Amino acid sequence: MGNLIHVAVGVIRACDGKVLLAKRRQDVHQGGLWEFPGGKVEEGESVENALRRELQEELAIEVLDCRPLIQVRHHYGDKSVLLDVREVLTFSGTPSGNEGQPLQWVAIGDLKPGDDCLYPLPAANAAIIKALRVPDALAITGEFADLADFEARLDRMLQAGIRFIQLRPTASIQRFSSAELQDLVRRVSQRCSANRAALVINSSWLGGANADFGIHLTSHALVHCKARPELAPGALLGASCHNEADLARAAELDVDYVVLSPVQATPTHPQAQAMGWSRFRELVETVNFPVYALGGLGMDEMERAKAEGGQGIAAIGAFWGR
Repeated sequence: MGNLIHVAVGVIRACDGKVLLAKRRQDVHQGGLWEFPGGKVEEGESVENALRRELQEELAIEVLDCRPLIQVRHHYGDKSVLLDVREVLTFSGTPSGNEGQPLQWVAIGDLKPGDDCLYPLPAANAAIIKALRVPDALAITGEFADLADFEARLDRMLQAGIRFIQLRPTASIQRFSSAELQDLVRRVSQRCSANRAALVINSSWLGGANADFGIHLTSHALVHCKARPELAPGALLGASCHNEADLARAAELDVDYVVLSPVQATPTHPQAQAMGWSRFRELVETVNFPVYALGGLGMDEMERAKAEGGQGIAAIGAFWGR
């Protein structure tokens, strides 16, 4: 990809969840498009310091706290960029176009790269949009005693603030009849919708068929999936990955996220060799979509996962319980 232009990018959210965009000048690269504000990282400068400097110069705000969101490597043909994206958690001041650039607060659902939207963004921003669409915790359902126990566990996760759930087949679910399964999905969907939580259903249950819900492809389904499944508007497509080949196939299918495992040893798959954080980071750097760390992790590993380039963590036990 040649020499990468290293850019610090800031995602700034309003209280209503909208994010701040700035319009690029017509006479610069990707001119006339909207972008998340930021600028070039100077030699010897940290990403955080570069972001503070750029947002002070561009928006007249002082960044007080930020955290990693995603890294994006993109080749435009005439230049290649490395976008080091940070979520701005707190700042002082009121954003204004210090350099005369128009600013706009935009709902995440209205964001997409290309020209077919009200606020067209550069192609490299597609990965940032994906990262904004999913939270930092993905809860995977596990075993349960009965329907009441299932609903109690689900409600406990939603009340704790979990907003992304994968419905996964287990021995408990396999005892259900087809009608009972349909009713279970309906109940889960209603609860998720009421709490504005995203829902994906494991493909080993659906067989990868088209669905009104998001689909999470198993690693086996990922390899054999010939094309991206047709999903309802706004539904997510995810996949389970274990190596570089899996990640490459996920990229071909234009997934919205993946889980990468096992990062650490886990009792559910004792035969699987843990990759460790170093290998996790190496693999994450090969793709431009959100990657959740999975395997032997809890909420206390969230910041580590983000520091290593991940979107956050995915887990069964840490969220669903044993």
